[in-house]
This record gives sequence, structure tokens and C-alpha cells, in this order.
Amino acid sequence: MVVLFGSAYAMAGTWTYFNAPGLYETYPYGIDGDNIVGKYHGPSGLHSFLYDGSSWTILDAPGATWTEARGIDGDNIVGYYDDTSSWHGFLYDGSTWNTLDVSGTSRTEAHGISVSNIVGYYDASGYDHGFLYDGSTWTTLIAPGETNTRLLDIDGSNIVGYYWDSDGFFRSFLYDGTNWTILDMPGAIRTEAFGIDGDNIIGSYEDPSGYHHGFLYDGSTWTTLNAPEAIMTFANGISGDTIVGEYMDGSGTHGFIYVIPEPATILLLGLGAVMLRRKRR
Repeated sequence: MVVLFGSAYAMAGTWTYFNAPGLYETYPYGIDGDNIVGKYHGPSGLHSFLYDGSSWTILDAPGATWTEARGIDGDNIVGYYDDTSSWHGFLYDGSTWNTLDVSGTSRTEAHGISVSNIVGYYDASGYDHGFLYDGSTWTTLIAPGETNTRLLDIDGSNIVGYYWDSDGFFRSFLYDGTNWTILDMPGAIRTEAFGIDGDNIIGSYEDPSGYHHGFLYDGSTWTTLNAPEAIMTFANGISGDTIVGEYMDGSGTHGFIYVIPEPATILLLGLGAVMLRRKRR
């Protein structure tokens, strides 16, 4: 595996920054095409949003004290909300809010959606257990031999998330319905996979100094994603060649859109770096 810390690949794509209008902090979590969902903090508290590149739509679940939108597929948005008594998952189709509660638990969080399949996790006597919900059946999914498992995104039959082992180490995984594949960013002390689209998996990792960086993993290569001038970067959602997330700087937390460069661009950048090294010699 190749690790590209601060590489041309990581920085060659296009970075676009944005904030919800007039608000303090913006956290994009999910993307599908041009549509982005997430949450923001403002004078009136915490709310969710749908942003299509020009218009902002506020999303507040009825009766909720706060709402977090986490995943999107087409017109369907999933997330969770608090009504002061417990946390509930939700599915919102643009007109109707449907509550998603795992029976017998006080906390259900929906995080990812692919067609009719929704993934997330719920509280089970103080432990987090992953779930897959297909619209009628709830299936509990726990990483083998572990007690805490969080499922965070799904694409077809592939699910990503993370668990923490008995020593408190965070380990990411790819689950294809049969096999659990562990995903550890080389050199990281903590790896969290947040999103998947095709062969590309994104998330964040913590380095030995305690700083967080985004990553892109394509099945063979790990690429670090650091928003320019950011103190920390979190890659949260992916759709095609576009990644969304948040970064922190001295003024707060802001959203970003990052477009992965075409392979030809990466090759040219690599050749340019070789030519530069030769000239220096």
C-alpha cells in the first residue's frame, strides 16, 4: 500500500469552501449528485440542511429539539433527532418524516442510505450495535468478536464504519455482506471510515500528534486529504468524484467540497515532480 501524506494527489483536486449563510459552524455529512446534507450551529441552535449548490433548505424533524441529517440518496434523507426523551432515526422523502426506532432501545441513529437499505447503529445496554434496515426487517451487525460497532454508510451491498476494540483502538472496516475487511490507515492511531461510493472509501484518521486528517482509500492506495490552511480535516461523504466534509481553522468549522482529480492529471503531476527532481540534480 502507498501512503501519500500531503501529496500532489491530495492537493491537486479542487477545494471549495462554504458556510451556511450567516451561521457559526457548518458540517456537511452526505452527498448525492449536487445535493449535500448536514447540520449547522446558529443563533437558534442546531439544525439540519439540504444544500443544492445555490439554495439552502432547513430540515427540522417535527417536535425535535435538534436534527442531524447524515445521508442522502435521491430524494431520501436519513439522520436522527432528539425529542428530549430519546434519539430517533428518521427517513425524510421531501414531504414525509418517518421515525426509525430499533425496538427496545432509547437511541437509534440512521447514517447511510442506498436505495431502500438504511444503516446506522443503536444503543444496546451501553454498547453501540450496527443495524441494516431494508424497510421491513432490522438486522443487527456487529464486527466479529467486538462489542461496539457503528455502521456509517452503504453502497449496494457494501457497508463501511468502525468499531473500537477492547483496548479502545478505533478500527475501520468494509463489510460486503459476508466478509469483514479491516481498514487501518498506515501510521494512524485511529481510523474512521465514514463514506463509500464504488471502490472509493473516505473518512478521517488521527495521527500520533492528535491531529485529524481526511483520507481517500481506493482499495490499494491511501491518500491524505488536508484542506489548505486547515488545522484539522474530516472527509464525511462521497458521490462519484466529489467528497464533502468539514475543516477547522482559527475562525471555526467550515464545509468543503473536494473534487478528486482525473487519473491523467495525477500522472502529469507525478511526471512534473520527476522532472523537477531531475532539474534539481
